[in-house]
Amino acid sequence: MAVISVNEQNYQEVVNGGKTVLLDFYADWCGPCRRVSPLVERLSEEHPELAVGKINVDDEPELAEQFGVMSIPMLVVLKDGKVAAKNVGAMPYDLIEKMATEA
Repeated sequence: MAVISVNEQNYQEVVNGGKTVLLDFYADWCGPCRRVSPLVERLSEEHPELAVGKINVDDEPELAEQFGVMSIPMLVVLKDGKVAAKNVGAMPYDLIEKMATEA
């Protein structure tokens, strides 16, 4: 499944789609975000049971504020619309996968 570009208009649809959701808060200028991005894409391909979305904090400041984003990259796992796990900073694939699938 492809990574979803999440914004104010489609946020509720993504969160209420019936799947566990991994959100990647990022910015184009952020080096660690660029390292995490291919790992998030890989996760979406290897785990179609997850909804994987990316939120550009520069384009969607309201969503970033709603989740209290202070540093990026920040990964958030939502189950039933509620935060089940959250982590700030670049992480290796196995930890991202574990966070998303075991939360």
